[in-house]
Amino acid sequence: MHIWLPNQVWASDITYLKLSGGYVYLVTIIDLYSRKVLSWRVSNTMDAQFCVSALEEAIAHYGVPGVFNTDQGSQFTSDAFVSVLESHGIRISMDGVNRALDNIVVERFWRSLKYEDIYLKDYRTMSELKEGLARYMKFYNSERFHQSLEYETPDTMYWSRFPVRELKEIA
Repeated sequence: MHIWLPNQVWASDITYLKLSGGYVYLVTIIDLYSRKVLSWRVSNTMDAQFCVSALEEAIAHYGVPGVFNTDQGSQFTSDAFVSVLESHGIRISMDGVNRALDNIVVERFWRSLKYEDIYLKDYRTMSELKEGLARYMKFYNSERFHQSLEYETPDTMYWSRFPVRELKEIA
């Protein structure tokens, strides 16, 4: 599929992050055109609710995508998650079994996040992790240049496709 607009296709996935007390799970929702992280959540369980929460936040802040792509994980196939997509008329796309490259943009994001932040900082608590993730997401979206985006930032790419309308004063 040729992706040429923001909000045309969003993708999501879950990764695990190690803390001193065990593992926690991170879900992100990414716009595939711009690579912008639209929302994210951390949870100490693999239930669907943290994914639903991230999805609802992304829709509230950025609108409705045409297509939403995920793997076939139980969080993304849950009634709670699918019903949010269906209620907004969003087309559902799910990767085939053993097709990790179908979601390569999110997989590349995980690599960047882990090597540029997580492994360097060695967060110990959930609150430290959330603060660090908030800093990294801001950096990733607004400061980190991407070769695949012709050395622009995700924010620049995302917002560049929305025309700015000037308000004219009525004299």
